[in-house]
Amino acid sequence: MTDTTIRVGIVGLGENTRLMHVPGLQSCDNVEIIGVCNRRSESTQKSAQDYSIPKTYDHWEKLVADADIDAVVIGTWPYLHCPITLAALENGKHVLTEARMAMNADEARKMLAASQNHPELVTQIVPCPVGLRVGTVVKELLADGYIGDLREVVVLGTSNGLANPETPLHWRQSLTLSGVNMLALGILHELVIRWVPDPVRVLAQTHTFTTQRPDPTSGSLIAVERPDNIRILTELPAGARGLYHLSGVLHHGPGLQVHLYGTEGTLKFDHKTDDRLLGARADNESIREIYIPDTKASGWRVEEEFINAIRGVEEVKLTDFASGVRYMEFTEAVENSATTGTTVNLPCQD
Repeated sequence: MTDTTIRVGIVGLGENTRLMHVPGLQSCDNVEIIGVCNRRSESTQKSAQDYSIPKTYDHWEKLVADADIDAVVIGTWPYLHCPITLAALENGKHVLTEARMAMNADEARKMLAASQNHPELVTQIVPCPVGLRVGTVVKELLADGYIGDLREVVVLGTSNGLANPETPLHWRQSLTLSGVNMLALGILHELVIRWVPDPVRVLAQTHTFTTQRPDPTSGSLIAVERPDNIRILTELPAGARGLYHLSGVLHHGPGLQVHLYGTEGTLKFDHKTDDRLLGARADNESIREIYIPDTKASGWRVEEEFINAIRGVEEVKLTDFASGVRYMEFTEAVENSATTGTTVNLPCQD
């Protein structure tokens, strides 16, 4: 298998695919990107020219049905992740799909079921890129009892990207394109559940400070359908509590952080300061940075992991479809709680 060329088709060769996936695939041995299909034909042709991709398609169905393609990379917005995944698997293609996994939990479960019906095919979601450097050490410290029994989890995800009301509507603020996804909630929760158990209950509030924004195409004002502020209380299986604060409208906010507080100590991950990990035991005078040895520091290797899984060299760890269902169910529970004003239990029922 290592000498066999894996032929890849890309649906949605946009900014992140150009920045990460194309270089990552090109760095793998015996991998060829042979097909591309974007939303607009002009964009498709330009991508093909930019990367010397020999085949172009006027619709994604034709790409996933092409017998010359072995694997499909989905770089579209969430509204197409489920239909493309289902069709690609039905046509015998391995699938790497961009996060967020799907429009809602039901679509995510359909994608997981389809992958289980095709165990010979590799399925992977692009993982949250945050926390990769410290992840191994965090898990080791937790396993060794560094913080004792978990008491509280604090998740912060703030920026000022939506602070200006004149900023055009982003696709993530469109219900039609993004579904129940809001801000970076799903991928941040994906990071959290790498380290601690899934919550069993959530109570959430959301708010939209800017209710209308300019359409990026026409410039006319249109409704904002996804919130720019999220606050969540969670309960974990053993009784620990969680607090989430996400916002796109804060100037000089805390950025992206995850705090884990226990009976015997504390761990704090701070993405804003170069993915630093801080920690202290209960009897320490102050919290200090924890050294991450190079031998334990992981990095971005999504495309390599995907190709290696196809070759049978390794299994997908970041991120499999089962993990995607977990964070999509959490996201939908937050949506339901904010809409009804009530506590929602997890896991969600089908």
